[in-house]
Order: sequence, then structure tokens, then C-alpha cells
Amino acid sequence: MTVPHLPPPQPADMALDVTDKTVLGWAHTARFFTTAAQLHQVPETGLPEVAFVGRSNAGKSTAINTLAQHKRLAFASKTPGRTQHINLFHVGPKEVPNQIWADLPGYGYAAVNRDAKSRWQKVMADYLQQREPLRGVVQMVDSRHGLTDLDRQLIDFVAERVYAGEVKLLVLLTKADKLSRKEQAAILEQTQELLGSYVLTEQADIGVALFSALKGQGVADAARCLYEWAQEPLPALPSADEAPDSGSSEE
Repeated sequence: MTVPHLPPPQPADMALDVTDKTVLGWAHTARFFTTAAQLHQVPETGLPEVAFVGRSNAGKSTAINTLAQHKRLAFASKTPGRTQHINLFHVGPKEVPNQIWADLPGYGYAAVNRDAKSRWQKVMADYLQQREPLRGVVQMVDSRHGLTDLDRQLIDFVAERVYAGEVKLLVLLTKADKLSRKEQAAILEQTQELLGSYVLTEQADIGVALFSALKGQGVADAARCLYEWAQEPLPALPSADEAPDSGSSEE
């Protein structure tokens, strides 16, 4: 099945004949690049970035590892919520990667120090709202609970950029294997309805899919979505000649 979108996406011509094997093979190239403790430490590479976000225990690290077909690419701390770095991964050909995955710390774990939570909430919000190369957000949501208030707060951080078409959003309903087919259909419909409230412009591109690392459900769909995002180059920065003037003029 294809990833349900709200509204339906316009497929890129170059992606029409791409097979699941191709997109899964591309995702398998993911490898560690660098880590950053602060937003200003994230290097500028000229590559489009995709942020992976989710509540602690929502299966974010497992989803990344499953997409990359690598058991320990993304590290899952034994104490949820204790990972406090942005971990970056290159994806694509070794010499010329075409996307960066940014694994952001999990949110919503009560045992984390309040000051640390406040600091990381600001770092995540700033990254989602200000990071220019960001082109997509993959949000992991536990399918047994659906979108919580914290999940919706996270979406709010990037909502304006979604409305403008700058950033695409894909919600993966993780641990779907723990639900019956009837329950899967119900949570998918419920989530689509909730996400529909964020589709306020024609430019907004929001998708949702059931995902199970254990059963492989939705893995190829998610990989295909990420692959298609990688085919969309970042807009060129204006040259010095094209930069707006300061308002002064010569007589």
C-alpha cells in the first residue's frame, strides 16, 4: 500500500518506476555522520535534512534502525529520555550523500531533569522552526495511544513551515503489530482526522502510515517517502548580485 497523505501527494516523475528494493537499498546506506549537543554545532552541508522525532518509548530508534537495516545505527538508551544530542546520519552514495537524517532526543519522559527537558524542548523547537535545510519530519507515535497532547505540541513547532510547504510531515504509527486489524484501521482513521486539522493550505504535505519494525509493515512505504524527499533539491541561495539592497540608492 502507499502512504496515505492529506491531501494526496503529486508523485515526482522520477520516482514512478522506483521499486521497493531500490528505496530500501538507498535507506540501507545510512551511516553515522556526527553528533551535536547544541543547534549551532550542526554542520552546514548543503544537503536536505529529515528530522526523526517521537516520545520516549515510541520506538524512534527502532524505526530508524529498521529503515537502515542496521541493528545499532540509532542508539536507544536503557533509560528513556536520557539521550541529549542530535545524532546525524548521511544517506545515499558514499562519496555524494543526498540526505541527512537527524535523530532528535525523545520527549515526554517524566524522569528527566526539568532543566534538561526545558533546554531540549527549546533546542528541538528551534531546530524545527529555524533549521533552513530541514525538508521533512518523521514523527513516531505509538499506535496504541495515538497522537497525545505532547505529540501535537511537537507538530505545532513545525506547523507554520508545513503550511508554507517548506517542510513535509510523515507520522508513523509504530508498534502496529500489537493491534488487531480492526484496531489498526481505527487508529489510522483517527490519526488522519486529527492531522487533517493541520492541512490548512494546498502546500501542506502530511502523511500517516502504520509501522511495525517486527513485522516489516510500512517500512518500504516510509523508505519510499524519504527517498522521494531526497530527490527534491534545496532551493538555491541568492547570489550576492541577487541579494536585496539595503534601501540606499545612488543619485
